Amino acid sequence: MAAVSTPTIICSCSSSSSSSSRLSSKQAHNTKQQQQQLLFDPKKRFFEVGIGLLASSVIALTPLEADATRIEYYATTAEPPCEFSFARSGLGYCDIASGSGVEAPYGELINVHYTARFADGIIFDSSYKRARPLTMRIGVGKVIKGLDQGILGGDGVPPMHVGGKRKLQIPPELAYGPEPAGCFSGDCNIPANATLVYDINFVGIYSGNRK
Repeated sequence: MAAVSTPTIICSCSSSSSSSSRLSSKQAHNTKQQQQQLLFDPKKRFFEVGIGLLASSVIALTPLEADATRIEYYATTAEPPCEFSFARSGLGYCDIASGSGVEAPYGELINVHYTARFADGIIFDSSYKRARPLTMRIGVGKVIKGLDQGILGGDGVPPMHVGGKRKLQIPPELAYGPEPAGCFSGDCNIPANATLVYDINFVGIYSGNRK
């Protein structure tokens, strides 16, 4: 989420206009604080629901690239259900496509596209709609447990490789548990005890990782 920038306006104003300007500046400051709270509090964040995620960097796309990204999104919504295998943790996983690149590296930033939905199939978030992948740190508790295990592997779940596509069925105890999530001003996007389904496309390793 980008911070709100307030434009500089030069004018000849009366004292009442000056007071109004100060009020407007205060409102803009409050809005900025709310956005920062959403960014760093995964329980109040919609984007990144599921993830408690890091903000992704903005990547400028050409119209053709944007169209291709939208096609990928609709492909995830049209994918038929696959037969899940289940880990002892309760995580369900199945591979749509096996990647041929490197494994997901522990503790590193990676780029993924995803479509997230509830168990009834209703989509509540997708990186494809923003036309850029999400950059997230994997394996160190920066995302919900089901995503850490589902991408990094472990407890019988094989690690994902770059280029791979995997569907994950995440039970509440590996997602947000008994608390609703994505809440702001009393409205919550994810209900308590929700089972979540993610379509993960492991795009690549983030190029900005420290060497």
